[in-house]
Amino acid sequence: MSRFVVRFMKDVLGENGRQAEICQSIVEVDAASEGHAAELAKRKFCETQSLCDWSLHADRIQVKQTDFLS
Repeated sequence: MSRFVVRFMKDVLGENGRQAEICQSIVEVDAASEGHAAELAKRKFCETQSLCDWSLHADRIQVKQTDFLS
């Protein structure tokens, strides 16, 4: 198993009218692959945010494998 950090990202408009990328949440998971990590993180994000679909609060996810255990 590897450790992955999954970030849930959202594009928003700032007060100046410029688009900004905001991190809605960071979830760490242990998984066998990047794809499995994404699915586990989506499930965990939905549970913590009381959502039926993660895309209600985020536009995309970023999955990165870590070299260390936190």
